[in-house]
Formats: sequence, structure tokens, C-alpha cells
Amino acid sequence: MFVIEGGKPLNGRVRVSGAKNAALPIMAASIMADGPVTLRDVPDLVDVRTLADLLETLGVRSDRAVDGSLNLQVVDDSCIVADYELVRRMRASICVLGPLLARRRRAIVSLPGGCNIGDRPIDLHLKGLRALGVDIRVEHGYVIAEASRLRGTNIFLGGSFGSTVTGTCNVLAAAALAEGVTTIESAACEPEVADFGRFLNAMGARIEGLGTPFLRIEGVDQLSGAEHSIIPDRIEAATLLIAAAMTRGQVTVENVCPTHLSAVIEKLREIGVPLFIESQGEDATSLADIRVEPAERLTATVCSALAYPGLPTDVQAQFMSLLSLCEGNSVVTDKVFPDRFMHVPELVRLGAQIYREGPSAIVSGVVQLRGACVMASDLRASAALVLAGIAAKGHTVVRRIYHLDRGYDRLEERLNSLGANVRRVTDIVENVPDSLKLSHTTPSAAMFTSEPETISASFPTTGGDRRIRVDPPQSAGVEQPADSQIEKVDLSGTRPE
Repeated sequence: MFVIEGGKPLNGRVRVSGAKNAALPIMAASIMADGPVTLRDVPDLVDVRTLADLLETLGVRSDRAVDGSLNLQVVDDSCIVADYELVRRMRASICVLGPLLARRRRAIVSLPGGCNIGDRPIDLHLKGLRALGVDIRVEHGYVIAEASRLRGTNIFLGGSFGSTVTGTCNVLAAAALAEGVTTIESAACEPEVADFGRFLNAMGARIEGLGTPFLRIEGVDQLSGAEHSIIPDRIEAATLLIAAAMTRGQVTVENVCPTHLSAVIEKLREIGVPLFIESQGEDATSLADIRVEPAERLTATVCSALAYPGLPTDVQAQFMSLLSLCEGNSVVTDKVFPDRFMHVPELVRLGAQIYREGPSAIVSGVVQLRGACVMASDLRASAALVLAGIAAKGHTVVRRIYHLDRGYDRLEERLNSLGANVRRVTDIVENVPDSLKLSHTTPSAAMFTSEPETISASFPTTGGDRRIRVDPPQSAGVEQPADSQIEKVDLSGTRPE
């Protein structure tokens, strides 16, 4: 778990790592290479190590070089089974399906199973592969696929919530070694998909239209080994920019592609974050540094998480943490994963005022968050809680940080290099700060005052405030029920939240 002492502005410079969501499918595509593959800027993450373990079972050897690059080479092309025990650890393991079919014409891949952030079916993956001539059936929780011959065709990959990033990569991989020409309509436009396509082209594929919803793939007979540098992680970059804004710090985030973050940059400026792009080249993929200055005032906004180039769903939780400190009422809707709000009750424990309203969350800004013990439910929720913790007053404990390690390379070390105080400790009660431990027999003076205290509570739905008087306990030991200490106030007509 993390123990965080918050309330300190961040200051300094920090570099963004390579993109996890680009590195994983590119690593999987090494299955298709007739020769060694060298990948630079691959982050050292749990998910990367998990996929490396899976590739090892599929006959792909991997090792880290002294300079940090990742070398991969096929040493046995007879393996076709991606077992449940490895796939269940990471949904992105399904990205081996397309490369296995492209190169070995057979694949048995475990279904990924459920996900904390919502329903994530692979029906579009299977639809696209079937169109290329793959015979697919699902038995005992495994996708069993075989293709004696892959044939180019026209494929539409649109779904109820847009296209699919990993599904587009799977179909691209299979089409690269198919006979004839394949066109994909409604392909995912995310930068990670474009980076995947550039890697395939570096191996000898012929793909046009990368970065657009219309892709044209002319199949080739074989793909060679290649060298490739992974693009910077736009989600990590957004997380660091938000961390600077939440703490009112002055931070320069290096190794960023601003065109990948257009929606995030626009929203940060809209709520009042002073943000400056430094030294960007003319090319759309040119890298730059982005400097965040302390904001005098942050204001509420309305935002929706959308497919690229919209505000990423993977930034929704972190952005909600920031909005909890903005003046006024914000509305956050996630149109990619409508139920991705498991971080809301944990942010409320830190003092945020948030409640669900159908597919949206209403965020009423507060002046200050206060430390508490919280628990992460998924990768991006854990990042949102860490950001809230470094901005909050006092100590915060974030449990289940193994979620964070899946997608951020030593995040606490880089936050600490900017002046944060985040410690990674064993999750045992002895490591919880005393300030977060409640004594049932001897409350401290900081917890109770000798005079009645009046608390103002805002109820956005009714448009007014209510005032509740809390009397001090009658003795040193808290023996009376908490209800007996509160003067009852008629709150009829207000929401339960």
C-alpha cells in the first residue's frame, strides 16, 4: 500500500514513459516476425512482464538489454495455446489472437473474463477475424480458431460504444499476412493503434490510413524482424499534468506528444490550469515538453469520456479527482464505460462531494480534501486516489496498489522527485499512520471540541444549505450513540446522498 503525506505543491521536471497500450500489442506482434525484434521505451510494468511470460509459453524469448530496450525472438513456432492462468491476469493478453492466426494459422486463447470497469466483450475481434476466413468456436472458456487460408475482404468494426482498440490490432495483424487487400471501416483511431501499424510496416507490412477510421492493408507473404520506439504514454502524461494542477505546483512534463492529448489539454485550460507547450516540432507526432503553472482559481466544467480524439476514459477518474477541487458543480459522463465509477465512494472518503445521477457523476467542488484510508478498484482509479492523496491535507493510505503497478512505472518515485511524500509499505495495520487510527476509548482533542460545532452542508439538488449542530461528548469515553449527539434537522425533500 501507499502511505501519502499530502498538501505539498509539486515542483520540477518529470519524463513520461513509453505507452503500455502500444507496447502490449506490439510485443504480441513479434510472434509474426521472421527475425529478432528490438523495442525501445517499453515501460517496466506488471502487464509488460505478464505478456512476456505469456509469449514465453508461445515460443517467443524476451530479454531486457542494458540500455532498457526489449529484445524478442521466436524460438519455437509450434505453440498455439494461451492458457487461462496467464490470460486471466491481464485482459490485453487477447492481443496474441490475431498474430497467432496470421503466422501459425491456429490459436487457442482463453477468454479474458470479467473486468472491474464494465463489460468488455471481444465480439468485434471475432467478427473481423471471421470475415478474413477464420473458423472460430468457443468451448470451455477458450476461443478455438483455425484458418487454413486468410483472405482479404471488407470489414466494418463499429460497435455499440464505437470501435475497439485491441480488436483493430488483432484484425490488422491477421490482414497483414492475408491474401489480397483488406479494408477496415470504423477502425479505432487511437495513437496506440497507429503505432502498432507503424511497427507492422517496419516489419514489411503494407498498411495505409493509420490514424483514421479507414485502413487499407495489402497482404504480404512474410514479415521480418524490426526495431521500433514505443510512443509516449498519453495517459501517464495526463496523470502527471493533473497531479501538478491539483497540488498548485509548477511542473514540466517531458516526452509528450501534445496532439495525442488535445482533449485533455483543452479541458485543463478550460477549468483554469495555466499550461504551456514548449519546443514542439511541426510534425503531428513531434514530442514536446508541457509546463504547468500554479492556478489562481479552478472552475467547474461538464465533460464526457469518449473514444479518441475525445477525453480518454482512462483519464476520467484522475480528472474527477481534479474537479473535486474546482469551484462549482461539474458533471462527468463516461460514454465508453458507463459504469466506470468505482472510484467515486473512495474519493468521497477523502472529502469529495460526488454523487451518481444515472450515467453521470455530479461533482461539487470543495476547498480541501482530507486524508483517509481508501482502496483502489482498478488501474486508473488507483491513480485518481494517489493524486487525491498528494493534494489532501494530512495522511492518506491507498491499498491494493498492485492495480497501479500494472500501468505506471514507479509512479511514487517520480512523484517524490517532484516533492511529494509517497511511501510504499507492506499492507499491515502497524503501517497505518496514527492520525488515521480512531481510538474508541480516548478520543483526542483534535477530534472533539468542548463547544458545540455547527457544520454547513450543501445539497445541490434542493439549491440550499442545511446547518447541523454537533454537541461535544459528555465524557472522555464515547459511550453514547453518535445519533444522540446530533440535533435532528428536517431534511425532507433532499436526496439521500
